[in-house]
Amino acid sequence: MSEKGKVEVIDLSHARNVTRVAGKVPKPVAVVIALLVVGVILLFSSLFQVNADSVGVVLRFGEVTRTVEPGLHMKMPLGVERVHVVPTRRQLKQEFGFRTVYADERTVYSSDGYEEESLMLTGDLNVVQVQWTIQYRVEDAYDYLFRVRNVEDTLRFLSQAVMREIVGDRTVNEVLTVGRVELATTVQERLQLLSDRYEMGISINDVILQDVNPPDPVKPSFNEVNQAQQEMERKINEARRAYNAAVPRARGEAEQLVQQAEGYEINRVNRAEGQVARFRNLYAEYVDAPEITRQRIYLETMADVLGKVENKVIIDENAENVIPMMPSGAAVPMTLSGAAGGQ
Repeated sequence: MSEKGKVEVIDLSHARNVTRVAGKVPKPVAVVIALLVVGVILLFSSLFQVNADSVGVVLRFGEVTRTVEPGLHMKMPLGVERVHVVPTRRQLKQEFGFRTVYADERTVYSSDGYEEESLMLTGDLNVVQVQWTIQYRVEDAYDYLFRVRNVEDTLRFLSQAVMREIVGDRTVNEVLTVGRVELATTVQERLQLLSDRYEMGISINDVILQDVNPPDPVKPSFNEVNQAQQEMERKINEARRAYNAAVPRARGEAEQLVQQAEGYEINRVNRAEGQVARFRNLYAEYVDAPEITRQRIYLETMADVLGKVENKVIIDENAENVIPMMPSGAAVPMTLSGAAGGQ
């Protein structure tokens, strides 16, 4: 055949051998790579981070071995040791009857769909809607993790039960007005007592009554009742104010009159006793010297009487044709007859 008609035969077995040699990795290198991969996996599965507001409880095959503080720590890898991070330094809270939609400069709340949590029956058979918040902290991480299953749900059920019990022992007016502070304090104390009894490992810091209102369908009627009660209280207070203004004044005036009468009585009695004593002394002197005493009584009486007379004319009983002497400037003439002169 000619050169153009020749057929070239290529030996592919050599090419396959070359490819097989090129794709094969040396065994020591593969071992090193495998060891590196295993080492990285073990390293990352051994390291764990605990936040600043938490502690880590380390379990080895389900048994608690130690508690670690915030920071970077190591544990046995491949599930030999497991870590439960518990926020012991964070203020936790649960909301009842409402939920926080988002918290910003102006927090938005929503109470739709939570009526079953908020509707309660008071002691006087009235219905109120109570929305409250519980703030608590984890005090014992071990109790929190292992004493009670699902502490969050247990605390929620306990809070609702205690709140309904305390509200059911009080009237609607106490719940809505004057008894709110005492109500929240009682709920906090009772809830802390139950948490300690169940060994939940938490501390109840505060119970805040967010809002307490009558249900929406009865709000108008309830407001009318409140207005009537407030009007009644206002009338009672006005009556008490008038009573407090009039009765003490009347009692004071009566006491003043009594004291004046008693003073007058004492004065009259003392004066009478003094006159009696004076008369007795005078009588004793009269018995000893009648003429002198009679003249003395006459002079004292005339001195008392004449001292009260403004214009006095003294004449002799035997004088006749008396010419009166009037002070200068007197405008009224004075005429005395003989009979007058004799008087």
